[in-house]
Amino acid sequence: MKSAIVIGSGFGGLALGIRLQSAGVATTIVEARDKPGGRAYYWERDGFVFDAGPTVVTDPNCLKELWALAGRDMADDVTLLPITPFYRLNWPDGTSFDYSNDEPSLHAEIAKLNPEDVAGYAKFLEYSAGVYREGYEKLGQVAFLDFASMIRAAPALVKYQAWRSVYSIVSSFVKSEKLREALSFHTLLVGGNPMTTSAIYALIHKLEKDGGVWFAKGGTNRLIAGMVAQFERLGGTLRLGDPVVEIETLGDRATGVRTASGWRADADAVASNADVVHSYRDLLSGSARGRRAGAALQRKRFSPSLFVVHFGIKGGWPGIPHHMILFGPRYKGLLADIYDHGVLSADFSLYLHHPTVTDASMAPEGCSTFYALAPVPHLGKFPADWDGEVGETFKNRILDEIERRLIPDLRSRIVTSFHYAPTDFGRDLNAHLGSAFSLEPLLTQSAWFRVHNRDDRIPNLYFTGAGTHPGAGIPGVVGSAKATAALMLEDLR
Repeated sequence: MKSAIVIGSGFGGLALGIRLQSAGVATTIVEARDKPGGRAYYWERDGFVFDAGPTVVTDPNCLKELWALAGRDMADDVTLLPITPFYRLNWPDGTSFDYSNDEPSLHAEIAKLNPEDVAGYAKFLEYSAGVYREGYEKLGQVAFLDFASMIRAAPALVKYQAWRSVYSIVSSFVKSEKLREALSFHTLLVGGNPMTTSAIYALIHKLEKDGGVWFAKGGTNRLIAGMVAQFERLGGTLRLGDPVVEIETLGDRATGVRTASGWRADADAVASNADVVHSYRDLLSGSARGRRAGAALQRKRFSPSLFVVHFGIKGGWPGIPHHMILFGPRYKGLLADIYDHGVLSADFSLYLHHPTVTDASMAPEGCSTFYALAPVPHLGKFPADWDGEVGETFKNRILDEIERRLIPDLRSRIVTSFHYAPTDFGRDLNAHLGSAFSLEPLLTQSAWFRVHNRDDRIPNLYFTGAGTHPGAGIPGVVGSAKATAALMLEDLR
């Protein structure tokens, strides 16, 4: 029987492990932390359950497929609950916009902002469907291993003006500035600046419209637990709390891995779901290939980091939906501060996650679980003392904003709270520069220009996760696992 080792148990690593194990490859997943999940980690404090993220589940079929490989039903392990509205968007002037795939309701929401934009939105959705077909259905789960594969994709990229930004494309269809923000903010959920991220990412709207937005009962952590159950049921081995410190090589082959505890294992193939810079620069530091690739990757542009305030409070809040976007007074200027200038602005926009409005089990009776997430510059642009005064001050500014706009007596209701900063992404996840999404999803850092699913020099070394094609987000990393698994299974024959 052929064997494989997968480094990291995030969505990409678990999806890859399930695919390999279901195809008869003896697979061991090695995880550094005490729990599986990678960025989908979780904490239990004072009876509250706090998901680290990601908390927006789209395209559930890409997940269900992982169970169907072995003739099972994902519903046996995971209960997905539909979320409506998908998001409530709120601006400082009090305007709110409920975004969903219920067409009459959505058209009414658009008409509130600008009646003329209802027709423009229909044209945008047509555009989104086109890029969804070309960018997601045809290319999202296929590896780009050579430049010729990019040339083959070029006609579709040209047809849909992939060189333009999502914001630019949206603006060509609708006139309301608020609606332009509402239809372009999604790229932030995969680490992209709406002002520079390729218009191909407008496919997210079609993805949500067709597949809906979902939440795993009990939290994203229960989706991870279900994937672990499926992997182990198939005979896979999960090794927790033992970080890999070296990918061992001999000549141009990966031979196995060595961990911090001294454990080591040989394998026919090695795949990494770890941070791509960490994988090359640190885990392959003894290899010329690792040193060169690590140095080259560090010259690329990385997505911002995140600052997340988790808080459990007394009371139920049925008026606050599951997902909210609280826009600040600026959009373009704030994005430039985060992505270009490396400035921690006085203003900010927040993604507010309120899971207990959907699933009361995530908090003690009569209480609610929340987190508020703000995109912030990565450590390469803003190397601040996040562990000290900067983090504490920023946390208080975020709580002040939620108090001002949503929960007036928030401070007096807090039972437990903590925050997670760029430095934590660096420490816990070996994330280069504390980036929350790996490489920034620019057109020049996508597909063939991203880290390849199979290394060009070490033919039995593979990659999955946010740093590889197609990129971040649950559908992205699960798609990367599908592409990588296809390569590995072909190579391991």
